[in-house]
Amino acid sequence: MKTGFRLCRQLAAAALAFAVPLAALAQTSTGWNGKAEAPHYSGDIFPPWQQGGNNDAANKGFVFTVPEVDSMADFHGSIDNPGLVLYVGGNYYFAMEPLVKAFEAAYPQYAGRIFYITIPPGMLIAAMKNGGVFTSGNMTFTARPDVYLAGLKKVDAQIAAGRLDGPAVPYVTNNLTIMVPKGNPAHIASLQDLGKPGVRLVMPNPAYEGIARQIEASLVKAGGKTLEQQVYGTGVQNGTTILTHIHHRQTPLFLMQGLADAGITWTSEAIFQEQSGHPISNVPIPARYNTTAIYAGAVVHGAAHPQAAKDWLGFIHSPEALKIFESYGFRPYTK
Repeated sequence: MKTGFRLCRQLAAAALAFAVPLAALAQTSTGWNGKAEAPHYSGDIFPPWQQGGNNDAANKGFVFTVPEVDSMADFHGSIDNPGLVLYVGGNYYFAMEPLVKAFEAAYPQYAGRIFYITIPPGMLIAAMKNGGVFTSGNMTFTARPDVYLAGLKKVDAQIAAGRLDGPAVPYVTNNLTIMVPKGNPAHIASLQDLGKPGVRLVMPNPAYEGIARQIEASLVKAGGKTLEQQVYGTGVQNGTTILTHIHHRQTPLFLMQGLADAGITWTSEAIFQEQSGHPISNVPIPARYNTTAIYAGAVVHGAAHPQAAKDWLGFIHSPEALKIFESYGFRPYTK
């Protein structure tokens, strides 16, 4: 009995270490008290949040999805003979379901044959460098992209590197906001409040996510290097700032579990969480401190499905696609 209990404790510790960066372990472990306990939160706060609606596979077969334990939330559809493979910077994973449906209505030849991945843009580039081979848990598979979609600067850089064929196709823009739990219990009212003593933050990791550079710029605008250093330097060192790896999903998860008081995300992500009925809200950032991102895409060099790639890039800035984006707070790109 003691051996079994010890194993449970070890498994719980391993799971927690995987989910939360080491800098945050000291503050989060107190909630567990070193014991394996039943979760104290509703299981529906864990992804996938769209109940399979963003899985384009026609035949889903035996569904084995256990939120928090077995869930590949950023891989969508069937890898069995896809007609179009999209590498999508994860900042609008929630918009892909209606976008794919609208695209398939316009191009029925692709219905049920679209596979897309929504992890951070830098990780997608790493996957491209590795031949489109992924391993998640115990599953390894290959999904070589036809289209890469991310920030305009990153797309242009990959065109210059020869991985993408130009020109880049820009389509929408997005701004930053401060995501907080519903009710804003820490009373966060501004970027400056993120530097106050005792405020626990969950922030994108600069090593993986381009949004971190834009956030750093906004922090400097609002409070100088002192604020930026408090959030990304001192806070990381003392454990009050948790750094994410899959930013677009981890931020609301940490907030909903009470592990953080606030985190900066794209406005669209906060809108999606609120539309989903999750206990999430947001504090707008004034324009003088905010940063605007331009989203773009391009055909991958040597794409297996070049016509499908061109069809998607033509659709992505169509009036119908832009209407979908606008429902989440995006704005059409204009030169």
